[in-house]
Amino acid sequence: MIFLAGQLSHLIPAARGLVPADIVYRNAEIFDAFSCTWEHNDLAVKDGIIVGIGSGYRGVRERNLSGAYLVPGLIDAHVHIESSLLVPQEYARLVSAHGTTTVIADPHEIANVAGTAGIEYMLASRAGLPIDIRYMLPSCVPATPADVGGATLDAKALAFFARRDGVLGLGEMMNVPGVLAGDTEVTDKIGLFGIRDGHAPLLSGNDLNAYVLAGLQSDHECTALEEAREKLRRGMYIFIRDGSTEHNIPALVPLVTPYTVSRCSFATDDCHADLLMREGHIDRCIRLAAECGLEPETAIRMATLSAAERFGLTDRGALAPGRRADLCIVSALRPFTVKETVFSGTPGNNGPVSTAPAPLADTVRCRVPARDRIRIDGNGKARVIGLVPGQILTEAPEYDIRAADLPDTHRDLLKVVVCNRYGNNKTGTGIVHGFGFKKGAIAASVSHDAHNIVATGAGDDEILAAIGAVIRSGGGMAAADGDTISVLPLDCAGLMSTLPAGDVVRHLDELRRITSGMGGIAEPFMYLSFLALTVIPALRITDRGLFDGVGFRDVPVFLDR
Repeated sequence: MIFLAGQLSHLIPAARGLVPADIVYRNAEIFDAFSCTWEHNDLAVKDGIIVGIGSGYRGVRERNLSGAYLVPGLIDAHVHIESSLLVPQEYARLVSAHGTTTVIADPHEIANVAGTAGIEYMLASRAGLPIDIRYMLPSCVPATPADVGGATLDAKALAFFARRDGVLGLGEMMNVPGVLAGDTEVTDKIGLFGIRDGHAPLLSGNDLNAYVLAGLQSDHECTALEEAREKLRRGMYIFIRDGSTEHNIPALVPLVTPYTVSRCSFATDDCHADLLMREGHIDRCIRLAAECGLEPETAIRMATLSAAERFGLTDRGALAPGRRADLCIVSALRPFTVKETVFSGTPGNNGPVSTAPAPLADTVRCRVPARDRIRIDGNGKARVIGLVPGQILTEAPEYDIRAADLPDTHRDLLKVVVCNRYGNNKTGTGIVHGFGFKKGAIAASVSHDAHNIVATGAGDDEILAAIGAVIRSGGGMAAADGDTISVLPLDCAGLMSTLPAGDVVRHLDELRRITSGMGGIAEPFMYLSFLALTVIPALRITDRGLFDGVGFRDVPVFLDR
C-alpha cells in the first residue's frame, strides 16, 4: 500500500508499539490468508490501517474478542448491483451486514439503458458507503450489434472513464464472435485496460486458446467441472458463481485445491435483495462451499486474498501490517457466521448511508402492444426455449405445436413476449417451457441485456395486463392473476428501486405469493430476466423474435419457415 506523505510518521510508531493504536482487538483467532492457518493473537489498527499483529500493543480502545475469529473483509469478484433491484446505497448497507467490504461490479445493465449517464450515476453512488465498490467498465453495450437498447458505447466512450477513481478495468467481454474475428472495435476496448474480465460460456479448444490470447483473463460462466478445468489450465481466473438462479458451487468446488485457490474466487452474479437479506452474500458462498466439502479456510482464502490479488488490490484481502482494516468478526466457522463487519477501521452498521444521486427516470418509453402484435401463427415442429433449473443456460427442444392451442399448460408451453421499451414499437414473440404457470402472467423491465420489457404467462390478456403495469410504473416487476395485479416499481432506470431494502423484499414476497398461486417455479422473475440474453446458449427471445445463441442468428418459431 502506498501511503500519503506524513502517514508513515504516525503509523510506524504505532506498529512498533511506541504509541497507542486507535483500537486493539485482543484474544482473537486471526486468519492468515497467505498460509490458510490461524494465529491466536492481538491485532492493532490505527488510521484505518492494520499496524501490527502480536503482543505489546496498547489501544485508545480495546476489545476482547474472547477467541472469536478475525478474517479479512469479503470480496465479491463479479456482480451487477442493478440486479439486486436496489440502488447502490441500499445494496451496500445490506451486503456490509454479511461481511462484504469490497465489490467488483460491472454497471453493464444501467449502461445498456442509459449509456454514459448510467455509468456516471453508479460512480457518483460510491461516496460514503460502508463498502468499497470498484467498477469494471461495461465492454458490450449493446451485448451484440443487433441488440441495441438505450445506448451504444464504443472504445472512445469507455476511454473517457479509464482513469476515473473507482474504475479498475474492462468488464466481461461477452462478444465472443467479435473477439475471435479480431473485430477492431473489440480489440480497441481490450487495449484500454490491463485488467480484463471474460465471459465465454462453453468455449473450448482452439477458440478458447484464441480468446485467452486476445487478452481476456477470467470467466464466471463455467457450469461444468471440465469446462472450468480447461479454462484454468489456459491461464484464466475462475469466478465460481452462486446467485438467485445460478448455482455453480456444487459442480465446481472440486476445482479448488491448495494449488489452484489463488486463481479461484466467488461471484454472486446475480442476487435479488431477498436472497441477500435472508441468506447472505459472499458469506453464503463460503457456507455453500464448505457444505460441498471445501475446507472453510480455503473458502475464506477464495473470498479474500484470491479476489484481491486477481484485481491488483494489494491494500486488502489479508490481515497484515500496512493493509486496510477491512475485517469481519466471525463467531463460527461451521457454518460460517459473520457477527460484525469493520470497514477501513470503522465498525459497520445498518443505519443510513450516503445520500443517493437522483435516480435515472423516464427510461420506459413504449405502449402496451396490441393483441395482434403478440399473436403466434402456424402449426408444426416448433423451436421452444427450455429453462434449465439452477442455470441461465437454456435448451432448445422442439415440439409439435398448433399455435391456436397456446398456452398448452398440460405440456407447460407458454407464450413469451419482448416489447422494446425505447419507443420503436418492436415486439417479438416465442414459446417457453419450464415456468409451470397454470394461470396468470408476469412481466419485467429487467431483461438482460437491452432491458426491454419481457413477459410470459398463461394467456394473452394476463400478459398484456402485466406489461401495462410495468409501463405505468415507469419500470418494474409485475404479476397479474385475474383482477389481482402486484408491482414492484423500479424507478431508477427501470432496474432498481429507491425504496429501502426491507420494502423491496416485502414487494418481492408479495410477487412470490402470487406467482406461487399461479403454479410457477421458484424465482420466476430471475429466469425471466435472462430469457433475452443473447450471449448465452442456446435459445433466446428478443424484440425481433427468437434468437439462436449458438449460431448467433435470428430464427423463426416454426422450423419450416
